[in-house]
Amino acid sequence: MTKNIGTTDRTIRIVLGLIILVMGVIFKSYFGLLGLLLIATGLLRWCPAYLPFGLNTCRTKPQ
Repeated sequence: MTKNIGTTDRTIRIVLGLIILVMGVIFKSYFGLLGLLLIATGLLRWCPAYLPFGLNTCRTKPQ
């Protein structure tokens, strides 16, 4: 499992995940569980949805 989420993408995912999770708790909605998905992908730095499209937001070192 190679990392395909960069630092900025990771930060955005975790912050949005927390916001969605809190809003789900406030409004008593299962929609908040999507926040857990964003938090998990941000912490693992790997997103399976990026694989079919070949996306990678990690910076690579120049060769």
